[in-house]
Amino acid sequence: MATSTDVEAPPEGAAENRFRTWLLKGLSDLGKQPSGPHAPEAEVHRGQRWWRVMCLTGVDYFSTLGYQPGIAALAAGLLSPLATLVLVVVTLAAALPVYRRVAQESPHGEGSIAMLERLLTFWQGKLFVLTLLGFAATDFLITITLSAADASTHLVENPHFTGALHGHEVIITLGLVALLGAVFLKGFTEAVGVAVVLVGLYLALNAVVVLVGLWHVATAPHVITDWTRALTAEHGNPLVMVGLALLVFPKLALGLSGFETGVAVMPHVEGGPEDTEERPAGRIRDTRKLLTTAAVVMSVFLIATSFITTLLIPQDEFKDGGQANGRALAFLAHQYLGSVFGSVYDAATIGILWFAGASAMAGLLNLMPRYLPRYGMAPHWARAVRPMVIVFILVAFLVTWIFDADVDAQGGAYATGVLVLMTSAAIAVTIAARRARQRGWTVAFAAISAVFGYTTAVNVVERPDGVKIGACFIAGIIAVSLLSRLARAFELRVTDVHLDPMAERFVRDTATRRIRFIANEPDSRDAAEYRDKIHQIRADNDIPSEEDFVFVEVTVRDPSDFESALRVRGEVLHGRYRVLTLDGSSIPNSLAALLLHVRDLTGRRPHIYFEWTEGSPFAQFLRFFLFGQGEVAPVTREVLREAEPDRARRPHVHVG
Repeated sequence: MATSTDVEAPPEGAAENRFRTWLLKGLSDLGKQPSGPHAPEAEVHRGQRWWRVMCLTGVDYFSTLGYQPGIAALAAGLLSPLATLVLVVVTLAAALPVYRRVAQESPHGEGSIAMLERLLTFWQGKLFVLTLLGFAATDFLITITLSAADASTHLVENPHFTGALHGHEVIITLGLVALLGAVFLKGFTEAVGVAVVLVGLYLALNAVVVLVGLWHVATAPHVITDWTRALTAEHGNPLVMVGLALLVFPKLALGLSGFETGVAVMPHVEGGPEDTEERPAGRIRDTRKLLTTAAVVMSVFLIATSFITTLLIPQDEFKDGGQANGRALAFLAHQYLGSVFGSVYDAATIGILWFAGASAMAGLLNLMPRYLPRYGMAPHWARAVRPMVIVFILVAFLVTWIFDADVDAQGGAYATGVLVLMTSAAIAVTIAARRARQRGWTVAFAAISAVFGYTTAVNVVERPDGVKIGACFIAGIIAVSLLSRLARAFELRVTDVHLDPMAERFVRDTATRRIRFIANEPDSRDAAEYRDKIHQIRADNDIPSEEDFVFVEVTVRDPSDFESALRVRGEVLHGRYRVLTLDGSSIPNSLAALLLHVRDLTGRRPHIYFEWTEGSPFAQFLRFFLFGQGEVAPVTREVLREAEPDRARRPHVHVG
């Protein structure tokens, strides 16, 4: 029998390797769809029924009932129901049509950012996308922290816990954020099921509160009479009331917060059996059902809850320190249905507010890894889910600490992020409709863009802290992204090399001898250019005249792209000069990828010949970093050195 001393200790570093494997593997059950035409058929159609995914995004959207009636009461006072009606009209007549079109145009969860990305190229396009990602990060991260902070408020304000938990809101909020992160680190298979239970329970409890509230209004007719008299005394003319409601609307913009997460979680929607990755018609159809159903349900609850809270709760209770501040419906639940039901309502509200961060986290994990690594503006591990979860949770900790878990203090940043993304979505679908020559939709979407643009501008003027916070996120993303790209400047970043038949023939022919390439910057491409280049290379490197060469020419299309496939075409110019033409985002990277591919294809180490470039080394590096050119020879060698550590297998680089 073996004793404890007979048991072998695990190899050194085994635990570390297991942890690394677990960390970088990510979550295979997040519902992310593989991209590209080669994605397995089973994986392409994996997902959840649309109504279940609606609950996933609904934990964000529907949870705003926890604080939206209070926000409306503070912003509009007695006009709260009318201002909320304006919000509902904007929801159904503006936001819903816009995001139904976004779902059609961008069915893989990138949203309006992907639509606008197609309009711009080069660095201005990348910086524009990074700016929108900054606002998206503001929206989604503040969703996590604000919802957790509001959940802690509901917990602390519960009559059973006020004495014990008051003053510990920050600690409670940090604990809720950490618990959300633990869910994503552990796994997300059951998250949709949890969302269905939470949303179903929360909406059912809200329906009870609404019905009881309406019954109290109906059985006490003086309530409506007192409200209408107060409205008339305060505002007089009904047209003035409507005008004030329109002016107050921007302050209620948080009620629109669910649409961006609605399209962000599109990859979770199952769709139909006829779907392909390129044309997921079923997913688009079901996502439209998701958006429409959520908007209609939310609109009904918004109007009803705003009506009963305005009529049944004294205005002073909505203010800071009041019992209905940030928890108007919970106040009614305790007052009219008793402490037990009120506590159950608080528990459901806490649960859905805490889990509201789940849809926001899913949106972040869908957006950021799609853009930043592809732009070279994040390390490779950013493609894995778990490291990104840790990063987002740490940032959420920082935001919670900075804002002291204050719901009102974060509202401006939240509204700014929501409105900027909605405005960009409206502009994107306007452009899409115009390109499709749909004049009616173009005019309609342009009008909606103007409404959202006005709302965003008013919100920024009245709550400038929101755009300041968004600017901090943008500056942070751009700074970290550029530093990451700088650190990865010499990384081999060609995803695939494909040679056409003529290029393959050139490589096969030269593989029987010594493979010699000449890096040439194409100019006039006449016979004299190639003849003089060969004479120069022979003289500079003392190469016998019997040795032959193949020219390699790289055309840089978009130097801001970090990763790209390499297509190599072969052609014979002037009846004698063999030329390989390449399109890439960087000359050194394209050349290095070609050399390594030829080595692997032929089993022989190719030689490539350059001439030195005149000019400052620093200026040449900046040209390489920004425009993919610069001093090509040493950078090509450095890319090869990083890609192939073994000198015995590394292609030769000659400079004369």
